[in-house]
Amino acid sequence: MHACIRTLFQVLRVTASRKARSVGFGICLAMFCCMACADDHHIRHSFLGFGKANQVVWVGEDDAIVWKFDYPASDGSILKNGNVLVALYPTKEYPAGGVVEVNPKDDTVVFSYQGQQAEVSTAIKRDNGNYVIAELGDEPRVVEVNARGDVVSMMPFECQKKNAHMQTRMLRVLPNGNYIAPHLLDFAVKEYDPETGKVLRVFATDDRGRDKKDWPFTAIRLQSGHTLIGCTNGNRIIEIDAAGKIVWSVDNDDLGEDLFDDACGVQRLANGNTVVTSYHAQGDRVKLFEVTRDKRVVWKYSGMHAGFHHFQILTTNGKTLELNGLR
Repeated sequence: MHACIRTLFQVLRVTASRKARSVGFGICLAMFCCMACADDHHIRHSFLGFGKANQVVWVGEDDAIVWKFDYPASDGSILKNGNVLVALYPTKEYPAGGVVEVNPKDDTVVFSYQGQQAEVSTAIKRDNGNYVIAELGDEPRVVEVNARGDVVSMMPFECQKKNAHMQTRMLRVLPNGNYIAPHLLDFAVKEYDPETGKVLRVFATDDRGRDKKDWPFTAIRLQSGHTLIGCTNGNRIIEIDAAGKIVWSVDNDDLGEDLFDDACGVQRLANGNTVVTSYHAQGDRVKLFEVTRDKRVVWKYSGMHAGFHHFQILTTNGKTLELNGLR
């Protein structure tokens, strides 16, 4: 809004000595600018949120809780059939973590998988009905199972094994079928051939030095071929090209306020904006925010009492977003 006020004064200065019709045009133009900026601050999103404290919540555009699933979760998404896929943290029922697909209409669990090691960090459902699952532990790996829970393929990760929790987070399947996995303590995002387990590309995130703790948590392959990476404790987002060069980044210094507080989950919207979760945010602090390419914050969410591990934006101002998008 401050930018709009400045624009209004600039227009008035330029048009002050001109004919009345020019002044009128200038004022209308400035008013349009203000309305456009105001629209930025009337963005409304609904979303799925996943976390330990918040568990699984579906938040409407009015910030009301539409649905809740009372299990701590690290990842998940809404599926094309309307069900919700959830990667669970260890619980009494799932001591090594697990994966469930649940119908939010009646909370019926239609698929369940018990983790086989220390923890499960990610779950993805393929179009063929199989589930891709990241398991952490002594032998960190990707397993693909069918609807009966039978393992149909398995691929080991190339990452450190001392800290299972920090081995990988938001595993994703690329359009070409390859896996992309952020390995936190390795300071590297790796692209794998799922057939051979060969590492095809490595994108390092320690350009500022490892003391900055730019641990990669989320890695998203954009349509441009760039990769968008959320760097947790480093509190920044970077976008790198195919050669590994940083072509865009944003942090608290860019925003002019401390909104980044453990940048875990990230989603790139179709309009080019980026939504970020601050996992460590608590109380009435901002848990999710949307930032434009020119680093303006146009949406904030401060609800709940804890931050989200990851999330999925579902609708914007009543319009449904493409499911399983860039997140």
